[in-house]
Amino acid sequence: MAKVKPFKGVRPPKELVEQVVSRPYDVLNSEEARKEAEGNEKSLYHIIKPEINFEPGTDEHDPKVYASAAENFKKFQENGWLVQDPEEKYYIYAQTMDGRTQYGFVVAAWVEDYMEGRIKKHELTRRDKEEDRMKHVRINNANVEPVFFAFPDDEVLEGIIRKVTAGEPEYDFVAPDGFGHTLWVISDPELIKTITEEFAKIPNFYIADGHHRSAAAALVGDEKRRNNPNHTGNEEYNYFLAVAFPASHLNVIDYNRVVRDLNGNTPEQFLEKVAKNFDVEKVGKEIYKPNKLHNFALYLDGNWYSLTAKPGTYNDQDPIGVLDVTVSSDLILRDILGITDLRSDKRIDFVGGIRGLGELQRRVDSGEMAMALALYPVTMGQIINIADTGNIMPPKTTWFEPKLRSGLVIHKLDD
Repeated sequence: MAKVKPFKGVRPPKELVEQVVSRPYDVLNSEEARKEAEGNEKSLYHIIKPEINFEPGTDEHDPKVYASAAENFKKFQENGWLVQDPEEKYYIYAQTMDGRTQYGFVVAAWVEDYMEGRIKKHELTRRDKEEDRMKHVRINNANVEPVFFAFPDDEVLEGIIRKVTAGEPEYDFVAPDGFGHTLWVISDPELIKTITEEFAKIPNFYIADGHHRSAAAALVGDEKRRNNPNHTGNEEYNYFLAVAFPASHLNVIDYNRVVRDLNGNTPEQFLEKVAKNFDVEKVGKEIYKPNKLHNFALYLDGNWYSLTAKPGTYNDQDPIGVLDVTVSSDLILRDILGITDLRSDKRIDFVGGIRGLGELQRRVDSGEMAMALALYPVTMGQIINIADTGNIMPPKTTWFEPKLRSGLVIHKLDD
Protein backbone atom coordinates (compact mmCIF):
# COMPACT_ATOMS: atom_id res chain seq x y z
CA MET A 1 0.00 0.00 0.00
CA ALA A 2 1.11 3.57 -0.65
CA LYS A 3 0.43 5.33 2.62
CA VAL A 4 0.12 9.11 2.28
CA LYS A 5 -1.33 11.94 4.31
CA PRO A 6 -2.23 15.60 3.80
CA PHE A 7 0.01 18.16 5.52
CA LYS A 8 0.24 21.85 6.39
CA GLY A 9 2.27 23.04 3.44
CA VAL A 10 4.69 25.94 3.76
CA ARG A 11 4.52 27.97 0.57
CA PRO A 12 4.87 31.47 -0.91
CA PRO A 13 2.01 33.98 -1.09
CA LYS A 14 0.54 34.04 -4.58
CA GLU A 15 2.12 37.38 -5.48
CA LEU A 16 5.64 36.20 -4.51
CA VAL A 17 5.65 32.70 -5.98
CA GLU A 18 7.71 33.51 -9.08
CA GLN A 19 10.35 35.30 -6.98
CA VAL A 20 10.66 32.45 -4.47
CA VAL A 21 10.54 29.21 -6.47
CA SER A 22 13.62 27.79 -8.18
CA ARG A 23 15.03 24.89 -10.11
CA PRO A 24 16.06 21.83 -8.01
CA TYR A 25 19.39 22.04 -6.17
CA ASP A 26 21.02 19.30 -8.25
CA VAL A 27 20.41 20.57 -11.80
CA LEU A 28 22.73 23.58 -11.59
CA ASN A 29 26.07 24.44 -10.05
CA SER A 30 26.85 27.09 -7.44
CA GLU A 31 27.79 29.76 -9.97
CA GLU A 32 24.62 29.22 -12.00
CA ALA A 33 22.55 29.46 -8.80
CA ARG A 34 24.40 32.62 -7.78
CA LYS A 35 23.59 34.18 -11.14
CA GLU A 36 19.91 33.13 -11.10
CA ALA A 37 19.47 34.50 -7.56
CA GLU A 38 21.29 37.77 -8.26
CA GLY A 39 19.37 40.75 -6.90
CA ASN A 40 16.61 38.50 -5.50
CA GLU A 41 16.79 38.02 -1.72
CA LYS A 42 13.56 35.96 -1.90
CA SER A 43 15.06 33.24 -4.13
CA LEU A 44 14.88 29.73 -2.68
CA TYR A 45 18.50 29.24 -3.79
CA HIS A 46 19.45 31.05 -0.54
CA ILE A 47 18.06 27.96 1.23
CA ILE A 48 18.78 25.06 -1.16
CA LYS A 49 22.13 26.35 -2.55
CA PRO A 50 23.23 28.29 0.55
CA GLU A 51 26.86 28.44 -0.55
CA ILE A 52 25.75 31.40 -2.72
CA ASN A 53 25.42 33.40 0.54
CA PHE A 54 29.24 33.27 0.86
CA GLU A 55 32.28 34.15 -1.22
CA PRO A 56 32.62 32.17 -4.49
CA GLY A 57 34.63 29.02 -3.89
CA THR A 58 33.20 28.42 -0.38
CA ASP A 59 32.87 24.67 0.28
CA GLU A 60 29.18 23.83 0.00
CA HIS A 61 29.63 21.18 2.72
CA ASP A 62 31.01 23.63 5.30
CA PRO A 63 28.86 23.59 8.50
CA LYS A 64 28.35 27.37 8.22
CA VAL A 65 26.79 26.83 4.77
CA TYR A 66 24.19 24.41 6.15
CA ALA A 67 23.55 26.81 9.06
CA SER A 68 22.93 29.59 6.54
CA ALA A 69 20.22 27.45 4.90
CA ALA A 70 18.39 27.17 8.22
CA GLU A 71 18.81 30.89 8.98
CA ASN A 72 17.31 31.77 5.62
CA PHE A 73 14.45 29.28 5.96
CA LYS A 74 13.58 30.97 9.29
CA LYS A 75 13.97 34.44 7.76
CA PHE A 76 11.72 33.59 4.80
CA GLN A 77 8.97 32.56 7.23
CA GLU A 78 9.44 35.59 9.51
CA ASN A 79 9.26 37.92 6.49
CA GLY A 80 6.12 36.24 5.13
CA TRP A 81 7.87 35.02 1.96
CA LEU A 82 6.89 31.49 3.02
CA VAL A 83 3.65 30.95 4.95
CA GLN A 84 2.31 27.73 6.48
CA ASP A 85 -1.23 26.61 5.66
CA PRO A 86 -3.23 26.40 8.92
CA GLU A 87 -4.90 23.09 7.98
CA GLU A 88 -3.62 19.85 6.44
CA LYS A 89 -4.18 19.78 2.67
CA TYR A 90 -3.25 17.96 -0.49
CA TYR A 91 -2.19 19.85 -3.60
CA ILE A 92 -2.25 19.09 -7.33
CA TYR A 93 0.76 20.26 -9.30
CA ALA A 94 0.68 20.49 -13.11
CA GLN A 95 3.67 20.98 -15.37
CA THR A 96 3.36 21.92 -19.02
CA MET A 97 6.11 21.40 -21.60
CA ASP A 98 5.76 21.54 -25.39
CA GLY A 99 1.97 21.71 -25.11
CA ARG A 100 1.78 18.56 -22.95
CA THR A 101 0.64 18.68 -19.30
CA GLN A 102 1.25 16.17 -16.51
CA TYR A 103 -0.62 16.29 -13.19
CA GLY A 104 0.72 15.04 -9.84
CA PHE A 105 -0.48 14.91 -6.24
CA VAL A 106 1.67 16.72 -3.66
CA VAL A 107 1.58 14.38 -0.65
CA ALA A 108 3.41 13.43 2.53
CA ALA A 109 4.71 9.90 1.83
CA TRP A 110 5.35 7.37 4.61
CA VAL A 111 8.98 6.79 5.65
CA GLU A 112 8.19 3.14 6.49
CA ASP A 113 7.14 2.51 2.88
CA TYR A 114 10.63 3.56 1.78
CA MET A 115 12.43 1.58 4.49
CA GLU A 116 10.49 -1.59 3.66
CA GLY A 117 10.82 -1.30 -0.13
CA ARG A 118 7.26 -0.35 -1.07
CA ILE A 119 8.68 2.88 -2.47
CA LYS A 120 10.77 1.28 -5.18
CA LYS A 121 14.02 2.54 -6.60
CA HIS A 122 15.79 1.80 -9.87
CA GLU A 123 19.12 3.57 -9.22
CA LEU A 124 22.00 3.16 -6.80
CA THR A 125 22.64 6.07 -4.45
CA ARG A 126 25.95 7.47 -3.26
CA ARG A 127 26.45 7.76 0.48
CA ASP A 128 28.16 11.18 0.26
CA LYS A 129 25.21 12.64 -1.65
CA GLU A 130 22.74 11.10 0.80
CA GLU A 131 24.69 12.56 3.72
CA ASP A 132 24.67 16.03 2.17
CA ARG A 133 20.87 16.00 1.80
CA MET A 134 20.41 14.46 5.27
CA LYS A 135 22.31 17.40 6.79
CA HIS A 136 20.06 19.78 4.85
CA VAL A 137 16.87 18.05 6.05
CA ARG A 138 18.13 17.85 9.65
CA ILE A 139 19.17 21.48 10.00
CA ASN A 140 15.98 22.85 8.41
CA ASN A 141 13.79 20.22 10.09
CA ALA A 142 11.92 20.18 6.80
CA ASN A 143 11.80 18.64 3.34
CA VAL A 144 12.39 21.83 1.40
CA GLU A 145 12.40 20.04 -1.98
CA PRO A 146 10.06 17.25 -3.09
CA VAL A 147 10.91 13.89 -4.60
CA PHE A 148 9.31 12.76 -7.86
CA PHE A 149 7.21 9.57 -7.74
CA ALA A 150 5.24 7.61 -10.32
CA PHE A 151 2.37 5.26 -9.50
CA PRO A 152 0.21 2.89 -11.59
CA ASP A 153 -2.72 4.73 -13.18
CA ASP A 154 -5.85 4.86 -11.04
CA GLU A 155 -9.24 5.98 -12.41
CA VAL A 156 -10.52 7.43 -9.11
CA LEU A 157 -7.41 9.60 -8.73
CA GLU A 158 -7.64 10.62 -12.41
CA GLY A 159 -11.22 11.70 -11.72
CA ILE A 160 -10.05 13.83 -8.78
CA ILE A 161 -7.40 15.44 -10.99
CA ARG A 162 -10.09 16.33 -13.54
CA LYS A 163 -12.42 17.70 -10.86
CA VAL A 164 -9.85 19.80 -9.00
CA THR A 165 -8.12 21.22 -12.08
CA ALA A 166 -11.46 22.44 -13.47
CA GLY A 167 -11.36 24.98 -10.62
CA GLU A 168 -9.25 28.08 -10.06
CA PRO A 169 -5.53 27.40 -9.40
CA GLU A 170 -3.58 28.97 -6.56
CA TYR A 171 -0.48 29.50 -8.73
CA ASP A 172 -0.19 29.61 -12.51
CA PHE A 173 2.98 30.87 -14.16
CA VAL A 174 5.56 30.14 -16.83
CA ALA A 175 9.13 29.77 -15.54
CA PRO A 176 12.12 31.37 -17.32
CA ASP A 177 12.80 28.06 -19.14
CA GLY A 178 9.37 28.27 -20.80
CA PHE A 179 7.72 25.46 -18.81
CA GLY A 180 4.36 26.10 -17.19
CA HIS A 181 3.70 25.40 -13.49
CA THR A 182 0.21 25.38 -11.95
CA LEU A 183 -0.85 24.44 -8.41
CA TRP A 184 -4.30 23.79 -6.92
CA VAL A 185 -4.97 23.53 -3.17
CA ILE A 186 -7.34 20.75 -2.04
CA SER A 187 -9.21 21.76 1.14
CA ASP A 188 -12.42 19.68 0.89
CA PRO A 189 -12.30 17.11 3.76
CA GLU A 190 -14.24 14.49 1.75
CA LEU A 191 -11.88 14.80 -1.19
CA ILE A 192 -8.86 14.61 1.13
CA LYS A 193 -10.27 11.43 2.71
CA THR A 194 -10.88 9.86 -0.72
CA ILE A 195 -7.32 10.64 -1.88
CA THR A 196 -5.82 9.04 1.27
CA GLU A 197 -8.02 5.94 0.90
CA GLU A 198 -7.38 5.56 -2.84
CA PHE A 199 -3.60 5.78 -2.49
CA ALA A 200 -3.81 3.10 0.23
CA LYS A 201 -5.04 0.69 -2.50
CA ILE A 202 -1.94 1.31 -4.65
CA PRO A 203 0.75 -1.30 -3.88
CA ASN A 204 3.86 0.73 -4.74
CA PHE A 205 5.34 4.10 -5.53
CA TYR A 206 8.27 4.26 -7.96
CA ILE A 207 10.98 6.90 -7.59
CA ALA A 208 11.19 8.58 -10.97
CA ASP A 209 13.67 11.30 -9.99
CA GLY A 210 15.30 12.20 -6.68
CA HIS A 211 16.80 8.94 -5.37
CA HIS A 212 19.21 10.81 -3.06
CA ARG A 213 16.48 13.11 -1.74
CA SER A 214 14.22 10.10 -1.09
CA ALA A 215 16.95 8.24 0.78
CA ALA A 216 17.92 11.31 2.82
CA ALA A 217 14.33 12.20 3.74
CA ALA A 218 13.48 8.64 4.78
CA LEU A 219 16.73 8.14 6.72
CA VAL A 220 16.26 11.37 8.70
CA GLY A 221 12.66 10.36 9.49
CA ASP A 222 13.87 6.94 10.65
CA GLU A 223 16.64 8.56 12.70
CA LYS A 224 14.09 10.82 14.46
CA ARG A 225 11.90 7.81 15.20
CA ARG A 226 14.80 5.91 16.79
CA ASN A 227 15.86 8.94 18.85
CA ASN A 228 12.39 9.67 20.22
CA PRO A 229 11.56 7.57 23.32
CA ASN A 230 7.95 8.81 23.11
CA HIS A 231 7.54 7.91 19.42
CA THR A 232 3.90 7.15 18.51
CA GLY A 233 4.05 6.83 14.71
CA ASN A 234 1.84 9.85 14.16
CA GLU A 235 4.63 12.44 14.17
CA GLU A 236 5.14 14.53 11.06
CA TYR A 237 8.74 13.25 10.71
CA ASN A 238 7.28 9.85 9.76
CA TYR A 239 6.46 11.38 6.37
CA PHE A 240 8.37 13.18 3.63
CA LEU A 241 7.48 15.45 0.72
CA ALA A 242 6.70 13.90 -2.68
CA VAL A 243 4.86 14.71 -5.88
CA ALA A 244 3.25 11.53 -7.22
CA PHE A 245 2.25 11.31 -10.90
CA PRO A 246 0.21 8.63 -12.66
CA ALA A 247 2.77 6.69 -14.73
CA SER A 248 1.04 7.42 -18.06
CA HIS A 249 1.46 11.17 -17.48
CA LEU A 250 5.23 11.01 -17.42
CA ASN A 251 7.58 11.54 -20.30
CA VAL A 252 11.03 9.96 -20.07
CA ILE A 253 13.42 11.55 -22.54
CA ASP A 254 16.69 10.33 -24.00
CA TYR A 255 19.98 10.51 -22.09
CA ASN A 256 22.88 10.54 -24.51
CA ARG A 257 26.65 9.97 -24.47
CA VAL A 258 29.69 11.84 -25.78
CA VAL A 259 33.21 10.33 -25.72
CA ARG A 260 36.55 12.16 -25.89
CA ASP A 261 38.53 9.69 -28.03
CA LEU A 262 38.16 6.52 -30.09
CA ASN A 263 40.53 4.45 -27.94
CA GLY A 264 43.28 4.47 -30.58
CA ASN A 265 40.96 3.65 -33.51
CA THR A 266 40.62 5.73 -36.67
CA PRO A 267 36.99 6.61 -37.52
CA GLU A 268 37.11 3.87 -40.22
CA GLN A 269 38.41 1.24 -37.80
CA PHE A 270 35.82 2.27 -35.21
CA LEU A 271 32.95 1.94 -37.72
CA GLU A 272 34.30 -1.42 -38.85
CA LYS A 273 34.22 -2.71 -35.27
CA VAL A 274 30.72 -1.27 -34.69
CA ALA A 275 29.48 -3.10 -37.80
CA LYS A 276 30.14 -6.49 -36.18
CA ASN A 277 27.10 -6.05 -33.92
CA PHE A 278 25.12 -3.30 -35.67
CA ASP A 279 23.72 -2.61 -39.11
CA VAL A 280 25.41 0.70 -39.92
CA GLU A 281 23.82 3.17 -42.32
CA LYS A 282 25.43 6.52 -43.13
CA VAL A 283 22.74 9.22 -42.97
CA GLY A 284 24.88 12.28 -43.73
CA LYS A 285 25.02 15.80 -42.32
CA GLU A 286 21.37 15.99 -41.18
CA ILE A 287 20.75 15.21 -37.51
CA TYR A 288 19.42 11.68 -37.09
CA LYS A 289 17.23 10.71 -34.12
CA PRO A 290 16.80 7.05 -33.07
CA ASN A 291 13.30 5.93 -34.11
CA LYS A 292 12.75 2.74 -32.09
CA LEU A 293 14.20 0.44 -29.45
CA HIS A 294 17.64 -0.96 -30.43
CA ASN A 295 18.20 1.83 -32.97
CA PHE A 296 20.95 4.35 -32.16
CA ALA A 297 22.30 7.55 -33.69
CA LEU A 298 26.07 7.95 -33.97
CA TYR A 299 27.76 11.26 -34.80
CA LEU A 300 31.36 10.86 -35.93
CA ASP A 301 33.72 12.84 -38.14
CA GLY A 302 31.03 15.26 -39.38
CA ASN A 303 28.43 12.59 -40.26
CA TRP A 304 25.41 10.98 -38.64
CA TYR A 305 24.92 7.22 -38.77
CA SER A 306 21.96 4.98 -37.96
CA LEU A 307 23.01 1.92 -35.96
CA THR A 308 20.56 -0.95 -35.54
CA ALA A 309 21.55 -3.71 -33.12
CA LYS A 310 21.63 -7.12 -34.79
CA PRO A 311 19.40 -9.92 -33.41
CA GLY A 312 21.19 -11.79 -30.65
CA THR A 313 22.97 -8.70 -29.32
CA TYR A 314 20.14 -7.92 -26.85
CA ASN A 315 17.78 -9.92 -24.65
CA ASP A 316 14.22 -8.64 -24.74
CA GLN A 317 13.22 -11.15 -22.02
CA ASP A 318 15.64 -9.63 -19.50
CA PRO A 319 14.72 -6.31 -17.77
CA ILE A 320 18.32 -5.08 -18.04
CA GLY A 321 19.34 -6.87 -21.27
CA VAL A 322 16.51 -5.20 -23.21
CA LEU A 323 17.79 -1.69 -22.42
CA ASP A 324 19.61 0.19 -25.15
CA VAL A 325 21.88 1.67 -22.50
CA THR A 326 23.02 -1.93 -21.77
CA VAL A 327 23.51 -2.77 -25.45
CA SER A 328 25.54 0.38 -26.16
CA SER A 329 27.51 0.20 -22.88
CA ASP A 330 28.56 -3.39 -23.54
CA LEU A 331 29.08 -3.49 -27.30
CA ILE A 332 30.40 0.02 -28.01
CA LEU A 333 31.60 1.76 -24.86
CA ARG A 334 33.16 -1.29 -23.20
CA ASP A 335 34.18 -3.60 -26.06
CA ILE A 336 35.43 -0.96 -28.52
CA LEU A 337 36.22 2.15 -26.46
CA GLY A 338 37.42 0.48 -23.25
CA ILE A 339 35.04 2.42 -20.98
CA THR A 340 33.97 0.09 -18.18
CA ASP A 341 32.80 2.44 -15.40
CA LEU A 342 30.27 5.01 -16.55
CA ARG A 343 30.25 6.65 -13.11
CA SER A 344 33.93 7.50 -12.90
CA ASP A 345 35.54 7.37 -16.38
CA LYS A 346 36.59 10.91 -17.35
CA ARG A 347 36.56 10.05 -21.08
CA ILE A 348 32.75 10.02 -21.20
CA ASP A 349 30.12 12.64 -20.52
CA PHE A 350 26.30 12.55 -20.57
CA VAL A 351 23.89 14.97 -22.19
CA GLY A 352 20.20 15.11 -21.29
CA GLY A 353 17.91 14.95 -24.31
CA ILE A 354 16.35 18.27 -23.31
CA ARG A 355 19.43 19.90 -24.84
CA GLY A 356 18.69 18.36 -28.23
CA LEU A 357 20.90 16.32 -30.54
CA GLY A 358 22.42 19.53 -31.90
CA GLU A 359 24.29 19.77 -28.58
CA LEU A 360 25.92 16.39 -29.30
CA GLN A 361 26.98 17.57 -32.75
CA ARG A 362 28.32 20.85 -31.31
CA ARG A 363 30.50 19.08 -28.75
CA VAL A 364 32.02 16.79 -31.38
CA ASP A 365 32.47 19.53 -33.99
CA SER A 366 34.25 21.72 -31.40
CA GLY A 367 36.92 19.03 -31.04
CA GLU A 368 36.12 18.53 -27.36
CA MET A 369 34.64 15.08 -28.08
CA ALA A 370 35.42 12.47 -30.75
CA MET A 371 31.99 10.88 -31.08
CA ALA A 372 28.42 11.08 -29.80
CA LEU A 373 25.82 8.38 -29.32
CA ALA A 374 22.10 9.11 -29.03
CA LEU A 375 19.78 6.50 -27.50
CA TYR A 376 16.08 5.80 -27.81
CA PRO A 377 14.52 6.74 -24.43
CA VAL A 378 13.50 4.12 -21.89
CA THR A 379 9.81 3.84 -21.07
CA MET A 380 8.01 4.09 -17.72
CA GLY A 381 7.05 0.43 -18.27
CA GLN A 382 10.73 -0.56 -18.42
CA ILE A 383 11.51 1.48 -15.29
CA ILE A 384 8.64 -0.15 -13.34
CA ASN A 385 9.67 -3.61 -14.57
CA ILE A 386 13.25 -3.05 -13.39
CA ALA A 387 12.10 -1.78 -9.98
CA ASP A 388 9.59 -4.64 -9.58
CA THR A 389 12.22 -7.28 -10.37
CA GLY A 390 14.66 -5.76 -7.87
CA ASN A 391 17.10 -4.73 -10.58
CA ILE A 392 19.05 -1.48 -10.81
CA MET A 393 19.21 0.69 -13.93
CA PRO A 394 22.67 1.18 -15.43
CA PRO A 395 24.04 4.67 -14.65
CA LYS A 396 22.74 7.68 -16.60
CA THR A 397 19.72 5.96 -18.13
CA THR A 398 16.71 8.12 -17.33
CA TRP A 399 16.09 11.82 -17.77
CA PHE A 400 12.74 13.26 -16.70
CA GLU A 401 11.61 16.65 -17.93
CA PRO A 402 10.26 19.04 -16.85
CA LYS A 403 11.89 19.02 -13.42
CA LEU A 404 9.79 19.80 -10.37
CA ARG A 405 10.01 23.44 -9.30
CA SER A 406 11.29 23.76 -5.73
CA GLY A 407 9.55 25.99 -3.19
CA LEU A 408 5.95 25.62 -4.37
CA VAL A 409 5.19 23.57 -1.22
CA ILE A 410 7.53 22.67 1.66
CA HIS A 411 6.92 20.02 4.35
CA LYS A 412 7.98 20.67 7.97
CA LEU A 413 8.92 17.67 10.10
CA ASP A 414 7.53 19.04 13.36
CA ASP A 415 4.02 20.15 12.48
